[in-house]
Amino acid sequence: MSLEQLKAFLKQVEGDLTLQEKLKATKSPEDVVTVGKEHGHEFGSEHLSQLSQEELDGAAGGKFKWHETDVPLMGYPIDTL
Repeated sequence: MSLEQLKAFLKQVEGDLTLQEKLKATKSPEDVVTVGKEHGHEFGSEHLSQLSQEELDGAAGGKFKWHETDVPLMGYPIDTL
């Protein structure tokens, strides 16, 4: 599990609108990890907190439907933005 794998996954997400929508629908950091694994990338939920805002912007606009206090820069419901 590595930050490099997460970044590679996010790079893949940038060019795949279907995958972006799938990430937007995740309900937890663990769901993001599961989607990553489904696409061949091994990383842990702890790596999500290590990303910059720019890196998140490439993945589903950096907006997920879940909120976790230990994962900064993410988590405001899409409908409230």
